[in-house]
Amino acid sequence: MTFTHDALIFTPADVDLSKSPLAGQIDAETYVLGAFNPGMTRLPNGNLLLMVRIAEALRTPIKDQQIHAIRWHDGGFCLDAWPIEFVDTADPRKFMMRGGGWKVMALTSLSWLLPVELNTDGTAVVAVHYDKAIAPRASYQCYGVEDARISKVGDRYLMTTCSVSPERHSTTLYSSDNALDWTLEGIVLDHQNKDMLIFEGLVGGKYWAQTRPLGDLYFAYPPGSEWRAGPSINLSTSPDALHWKPHERPGIRPHAATMATARMGGGTPPILVDGPDGGGWLSLWHGVEPMGVVGVYRTYWSLLDREDPSRVLRTSHDALIEANPALTDPLRDQMYIDNVVFTTGIADAGDHYVVASGEADLACRISHLPKALFA
Repeated sequence: MTFTHDALIFTPADVDLSKSPLAGQIDAETYVLGAFNPGMTRLPNGNLLLMVRIAEALRTPIKDQQIHAIRWHDGGFCLDAWPIEFVDTADPRKFMMRGGGWKVMALTSLSWLLPVELNTDGTAVVAVHYDKAIAPRASYQCYGVEDARISKVGDRYLMTTCSVSPERHSTTLYSSDNALDWTLEGIVLDHQNKDMLIFEGLVGGKYWAQTRPLGDLYFAYPPGSEWRAGPSINLSTSPDALHWKPHERPGIRPHAATMATARMGGGTPPILVDGPDGGGWLSLWHGVEPMGVVGVYRTYWSLLDREDPSRVLRTSHDALIEANPALTDPLRDQMYIDNVVFTTGIADAGDHYVVASGEADLACRISHLPKALFA
């Protein structure tokens, strides 16, 4: 894929942890494991805003034969410890508890959200708004606030995030009239429903969203089906963006013809685009090819019907964006996974789109994609 612009715009080295919400609250050294998966929108002043996920991790998580994790509690932050022999640390992003009969995990970092203002085409940082950072503030967020996705519907900005806790792995909603000052509206989707993306506009007078419910069990499609069973992109509707009802027809599903998208989930909030065939909702999403511990993440696209987003008008099995090792080579000593690009934001910029992605769960990437790619 040839981009008119493709570069990292924000990396762990750009984060000042002395201004972190955790600063001075725990008796341990921390570092930025990743500054990645940014939600993106255009501010009222015309600049672009990235809402960057900052994964702040303990420099030395294992001490005295115990592994530690950071947790928000009662307005502050504390450390929890588990005996090292009770956990599995194969995945650097988390550790799994042994035994118990079902999957139980804890994270090696706590995430909070940092607003980073870019110029109009996303090629330079204008300001970093530490005073507007979003950190956990409720028990259902005690292990962090992750992966913001921002949609503008009318004059209102809506931001979904994943909130992580032992209580539930939920989707929470924030609202704003300027994309810098956010109000927490609370939980809108319950346990383990990730990648919620609100469409940037109403359909039939309703809010629509893509969702991705997770589970350990999926039922098989019949032999010869064009679809593959597994995590897929579902749809929901709402009268007010707070109360959501699952749509009865499926959304975008893994295709049996390729393993590259055997697992999938939403990427950018769907935006309405024009076209010779009437246009529709442009959706950029991620497909995961099973490989190693994490898998290979790539970005794909589909065009959905403007009146019935459950109808896929066009799609492509060819990846739109892939991980670019040349971008992360200067950060090689900080990398803990590779083959991952996770696209999370899109903005109209005239003859092209500005697309924001998380690269290698480490840094923020900005790509300019010509609109002709989707014609």
